[in-house]
Amino acid sequence: MNKELFESRKTLIRREHEALISRKNEEIFSTNGIFCRHKYPVLSREHFPMEWRYDFNPESNPLFMERIGFNAAMNSGAIKWKGKYLLAVRGEGNDRKSFFAIAESPNGVDNFRFWERPLTMPETDDPDTNVYDIRLTEHEDGYIYGVFCTERKDPKAPASDTSSAVAAAGIARTRDLVEWERLPDLITYGGQQRNVVLHPEFVDGKYAFYTRPQDGFIDTGSGGGIAFGLSDSMVNAEVKEEKVLDAKTYHTIYELKNGQGPAPIKTEHGWLNLAHGVRNCAAGLRYTLYLFMTALDDPSRVIHKPAGLFMGPLGEERVGDVSNVLFTNGWIADDDGKVFIYYASSDTRMHVATSSLAQLVDYCMNNPEDGLRSAASVKAINELVDRNQAFLK
Repeated sequence: MNKELFESRKTLIRREHEALISRKNEEIFSTNGIFCRHKYPVLSREHFPMEWRYDFNPESNPLFMERIGFNAAMNSGAIKWKGKYLLAVRGEGNDRKSFFAIAESPNGVDNFRFWERPLTMPETDDPDTNVYDIRLTEHEDGYIYGVFCTERKDPKAPASDTSSAVAAAGIARTRDLVEWERLPDLITYGGQQRNVVLHPEFVDGKYAFYTRPQDGFIDTGSGGGIAFGLSDSMVNAEVKEEKVLDAKTYHTIYELKNGQGPAPIKTEHGWLNLAHGVRNCAAGLRYTLYLFMTALDDPSRVIHKPAGLFMGPLGEERVGDVSNVLFTNGWIADDDGKVFIYYASSDTRMHVATSSLAQLVDYCMNNPEDGLRSAASVKAINELVDRNQAFLK
């Protein structure tokens, strides 16, 4: 056994790992004035604890080799908990299996550190093959709920088909983010479900869900967009009717499919909603983020919706496991109005952008809506130019 090699590798890797975690993030000046990106990803595969990756026994691992490898840290739910900013990260191992793990930051933009162990999610009687993309909702009933995608092999597929899958909305609840109670999967009648989100308040005395009905695991098919439905209970959650509140639309950033991001944020003007939209292009599927606002008295009714994307992948964000993708399922609104938007790029790493409720509300209420034709877009530009004439002389 080469003890010197073991110790030198352990020391070097530990030093580099600590430098990565403790690196100060930098806000990037924003020309759009709506949000500010930050220079460095807040989490990546390199952030996972060394204790999860290496065998520290010099007898069984004399070369200090990595025993369990990780491919990505992405698509994280988010919550402010006991003064700390927590991400419920979708970790993905080199074995392609996803899992959940909590990473904690003192300020929301850097120094994210994983808790000692990944989250142990209980299984139902029909075990999940894969779980991912959890949304956290602190509900007024006193529980924190995690709603996530549970994936299983399609039982109707022939034995030779080893890729067909069925997606459903898994549900779990907790009071401390450590011990979780698994509840039965959400029952709906519109096909498979991905990107399901729980509304934080009761609606007409019932639990409210944002759903995305779809015919297949990938393709939405006849699924019309982001839908809304009510359930009498969370213990056996069942949505009998899904009302589409934000439809996928031809020649938009959400023409192929769209899905709710995190649970909406309540403001005095309405509910702020953050979603992803997908369109096809020569480079494949392109995922971007967009915002809209719904009525306080009816979260299923859209009252403001700016045209086009709110945020799209730029620079290195475009490169990764699944390129040209931004995805979000977590944001945090502080008491002072600051908003932390956590988003993944290309199914590989996590980033943060910061904004404020005032900026996001202003954006939703005052930026023009999509006229759905080139002529309408030109008209909107000309109207802005006309309004500016008095201030440019």
